[in-house]
Amino acid sequence: MIILTTSSSSQEIKVIPRVFGNNFTFRTRDNSTNTLKDYEVTTATTSGNYLVVNQAFSPVLVENRFYDLEFFSDPNFWNTNYFLWNAYEQLWNVDTTEIIDIYKDRIFVTNQEINQLDDKYYDINKDQYTTNNSYNNEYIVV
Repeated sequence: MIILTTSSSSQEIKVIPRVFGNNFTFRTRDNSTNTLKDYEVTTATTSGNYLVVNQAFSPVLVENRFYDLEFFSDPNFWNTNYFLWNAYEQLWNVDTTEIIDIYKDRIFVTNQEINQLDDKYYDINKDQYTTNNSYNNEYIVV
């Protein structure tokens, strides 16, 4: 699962894809409203074994919601077909409706700081409940 924020600035998504490429379509689906939003990616980079995408989301993602994430390529559309740029001969004269899945995952949106190395985890009740550890002994009847 990928954790993102509600920021309107560009956010980094780092994944291990099925196939590497830098031209593809990035789709999000809001699980609450079932709305789809597509983003054309032309500047993905490779860092070691990871595919890195920097994307600004418009409209801004909603806090405490889940989104489905999908990277895919359509072989029938030349500008997003990374196989053709790499001279993948099997697709040159083939008319297909097959969509090539590059990566699928889930996104959770929160503004809480999450860092497992520093023992900072997501708290569903953050700032909603307080704990009182002080006791007033005058009300205790023995």
